[in-house]
Amino acid sequence: MSQADSDVLDVEPALARLLEQATALGPAQRVPTEQALGRVLACDVLSPIDVPGMDNSQMDGYAVRSADVREPGARLALTQRIAAGQVGRALAAGEAARIFTGAPIPDGADAVVMQEQCRGGDDHVLVDHVPQPGEWVRRRGFDVRSGSVVLRRGHRLRPQDLGQAASVGVAELQVAPRPRVALLCTGDELAMPGQALRPGGVYNSNRFMLRAMLEALGCRVSDLGQVADTLQATRDALAAAARDHDLVLSSGGMSVGGEDHVRPAVQAQGRLTHWRIAMKPGKPLAFGELRRVDGGAAHFIGLPGNPVSSFVTFAVFVRPFVLALQGAAELAAPSLLLPSASDWPRPDRRREFLRARLDAQGRVELYAQQNSAVLSSTVWADGLVDNPAGQGFAAGDAVRFVPFSSLLG
Repeated sequence: MSQADSDVLDVEPALARLLEQATALGPAQRVPTEQALGRVLACDVLSPIDVPGMDNSQMDGYAVRSADVREPGARLALTQRIAAGQVGRALAAGEAARIFTGAPIPDGADAVVMQEQCRGGDDHVLVDHVPQPGEWVRRRGFDVRSGSVVLRRGHRLRPQDLGQAASVGVAELQVAPRPRVALLCTGDELAMPGQALRPGGVYNSNRFMLRAMLEALGCRVSDLGQVADTLQATRDALAAAARDHDLVLSSGGMSVGGEDHVRPAVQAQGRLTHWRIAMKPGKPLAFGELRRVDGGAAHFIGLPGNPVSSFVTFAVFVRPFVLALQGAAELAAPSLLLPSASDWPRPDRRREFLRARLDAQGRVELYAQQNSAVLSSTVWADGLVDNPAGQGFAAGDAVRFVPFSSLLG
């Protein structure tokens, strides 16, 4: 490794150093189950009941005593009708009950014969199928046993998880607090959509993109807007942001040029570690803390100003950090090994995150232009190829694909 590369970190050790500082926030909050989507559980959820709470029918049909049906065509007296939510009478020998899906199995019955295998009358039924004991019967506790863990601490709640909690009667859940994040952008060249662009100006895409990415992770975001390109304005903005936030996230201003004030401002307000990451795009990353007047500190992460670099470094570093602040058990985004539809014959010496999407055959197709200035590549794509340093590939080779559905929420 050359002297110029001696301070460059690979992705894994850089991420490990970052996550070492991510202490889970507290205390836990109790929220209604219907409002807990996307929140991270602060404790295990135990079921107070069996699910189902009684033996019940899996089919519309007839509840019978299997001992009464020794051969097809057995005639049984039809003595009752049981719908879901009703409790029938005990079934005597030679009797059958008309029963519907989800209805409790009456005492004495041990099987259900589906209606397509029966011929019913007003007061009797002919059973044309010989059932086995337990046939089409869901046993009590078949899905969930009372006292069992139905959702684990550290789990990030999805719609089906809320349904699971509701199915066992849990009306409230204990969840981690939502991280309070201050977002600021630097650069006098930036303009807001709707404004006229000055010569040399660009619209501030990072402000919109990063805010949305933070909110998708459950953060409470304070958008501090654009900070003027002066050291004092940057220091003032960082000091104000640190007061009421757990994390301050900035975009741009991390270089050493005369108009790049974030690094000296953070160093003046706290401490800063500046890493050069062996990844493409997204080489520079800054991490540190900002002092508060009460003696505490807010975390600080500085991202590159280049929009694609900012997008990728957020996905690789900020996402797991924010999840760790919430005590999430799973920090890594799931990936898939899939065949490539594209050739990549000239790999970089750094680890690459290539914009890609799946084609109709389930293969991974690369965007034609992988330049880090092309934000439209992230719109065209539906994921990233995580390509090891120095490794090329050809169409048909297996590549590691990380879907945006895993990275952006």
